[in-house]
Amino acid sequence: MPPSPPSPQPLRPPGQEPEDTPPSATASEPAPTNPRVRQHRGLARLLLLVLAWLSLGMGVIGIFVPGLPTTVFVLIAAWAAARSSPRLHQWLYTHRLFGPMLRNWEAGGFVSRPAKRAAALTMLACAALMLVLDVVWWATALACGCMLCVGIWLWLRPEPPPGDSR
Repeated sequence: MPPSPPSPQPLRPPGQEPEDTPPSATASEPAPTNPRVRQHRGLARLLLLVLAWLSLGMGVIGIFVPGLPTTVFVLIAAWAAARSSPRLHQWLYTHRLFGPMLRNWEAGGFVSRPAKRAAALTMLACAALMLVLDVVWWATALACGCMLCVGIWLWLRPEPPPGDSR
C-alpha cells in the first residue's frame, strides 16, 4: 500500500507561524507574528511607520536624557512597526538592547529588576535635579507626583521567571 500524501498545510503569509507556535525566546529567531495584528496599507501604514520611527527616536534619546522614558517609546515603536513594517519589527525584536525588553513585555508584561532599578534611579535623579535647580514648586510637585505614580506602577509589574533567557 503506498504511503498517504501529507495533509495540505493552510496558506499563510511568509514568516507567519501557526497559532500554537510559542513565541521566540532567543534573539536569533524571528519575531513571532500575531495573526490578529493586521498589516495596514496606504496612508495608515505610512502614519504607523512614522509613529514607529519617531517613537524609536524618542526611545533612543531617552537612553541619554534623564526623565525621558525609553521603554514606553520602544513599546510604542514595536506596536506600530508590527502593523506597518515587519522588517522594522523584526529588527527591534532581535536588537541586543531592545529585544529582551520587548520579549519580556510580550511574554506577560514582565519588567526586569535591573530595568526597574534604572528607571527608579533615573526618576530619583530627576527629582533631585529639580530640587537643586530650584524649579517652581508646582512643576516640581507635579513631576515628582507623576514619577511616584510611574514608579509604583513599575515596581508592581511582574518580573521575568528566574532563569528565563529572554
